[in-house]
Amino acid sequence: MSHSSTNLQFIVQPGGSLRGSVRVPGDKSISHRSIMLGSLAEGDTHVSGFLQGEDCLCTLKAFRAMGVAIEGPTEEGRVTIHGVGLHGLQAPAHALDMGNSGTSMRLMSGLMSGQAFDVRMTGDASLSKRPMKRVTAPLAEMGAVIDATPNGTPPLLVHGGCKLKGMHYDMPMASAQVKSSILLAGLYADGETSVTEPAPTRDHTERMLRGFGYAVKTAGNRISLQGGGKLTAANIDVPADISSAAFFMVGASIAENSELLLEHVGINPTRTGIIDILRLMGADLELLNGREVGGEPVADIRVRSAKLKGVQIPEALVPLAIDEFPVLFVAAAFAEGRTVLTGAEELRVKESDRIQVMADGLLACGVDAQPTADGIIINPGNFSGGVIDSHGDHRIAMAFTMAALRATQPVIINDCANVNTSFPGFVDLAARAGVRMATA
Repeated sequence: MSHSSTNLQFIVQPGGSLRGSVRVPGDKSISHRSIMLGSLAEGDTHVSGFLQGEDCLCTLKAFRAMGVAIEGPTEEGRVTIHGVGLHGLQAPAHALDMGNSGTSMRLMSGLMSGQAFDVRMTGDASLSKRPMKRVTAPLAEMGAVIDATPNGTPPLLVHGGCKLKGMHYDMPMASAQVKSSILLAGLYADGETSVTEPAPTRDHTERMLRGFGYAVKTAGNRISLQGGGKLTAANIDVPADISSAAFFMVGASIAENSELLLEHVGINPTRTGIIDILRLMGADLELLNGREVGGEPVADIRVRSAKLKGVQIPEALVPLAIDEFPVLFVAAAFAEGRTVLTGAEELRVKESDRIQVMADGLLACGVDAQPTADGIIINPGNFSGGVIDSHGDHRIAMAFTMAALRATQPVIINDCANVNTSFPGFVDLAARAGVRMATA
């Protein structure tokens, strides 16, 4: 991302309510994986609803750079991928730029470990600070050779021609990216590769591998596959991203006189922590028209204004809502009574230190927010408004946008260009739903 655009500002006037119906863009996790697996499948894969954010486009460009013919994305998010099979990728002429995307970097580390050629992967300033040892260490146990900086961060150099052997990995922490990276390397490994996770994490990789005809076994918290199989092209309809819908769920809950319908939202049970936590807080959320699309459960979600109450967030729900905490902190700021989060130290190594950055922003707006080592304590107060530094973190910027619905003064948010990484068109969609916002 060029630095000229990083000073994009959101200027949000206080008040407003959310009405009508909204379809947020496609799920980021599923969009990334559709390109990866479609490229390595045999035959043509057709994707609809693909998220055209910069993160997913980085994944798409990476496979194009390795010789995969990919058409699109069209305006409706249609992509056709002419798969080359598991062993059909070619050495890219340059380093693969993963932009701001931790998902791309970590999942590709696993996939690239099984190739015959070397690949160098780079990222933007934020991605270059994010921890990669959590994937490079277990991949090394399988026989991969991956060079990183001395502190284990990108850029990464994945050496080709390594013989991978299957292994069993007991994950020390719940992380879908680590799990996925190991399973994807397992496609290229001799024998069985299996992972045991300490708590459930998103299972899009397993579901999509099965959708492409690859046998994946799940027994309790152990997931396993055999190397040496093949992927067969499939059609994928990407549901709307629940992590993007989350901003509107909170916005419509806190703003008075709101009634909003969120259409075609993915409600994979490994991602619905946001719904469970908001319901614990007293939110009025109704799931309508439940159906299954391409192996993923989908529903329309109707949200109405509600009086929220502060809660102690159950630790079991933390991994199921890890990306939604910035906007959940905003819900807590307008609830009655204190909200306490523990067991969420992972938030400190996201696109920003989300605990500290959210606490700073809430404090700047007059809310008592006390960061702790692994969470936060929020005592709601008068949310006046103010100037927020999003630290280039898309989810922080969007969370404070929704807070303005109940602020007494304007909310000005700096450094918002990265919102396009996960939610292209956010400003227009939010304004159409009733947020009083403009950009500068």
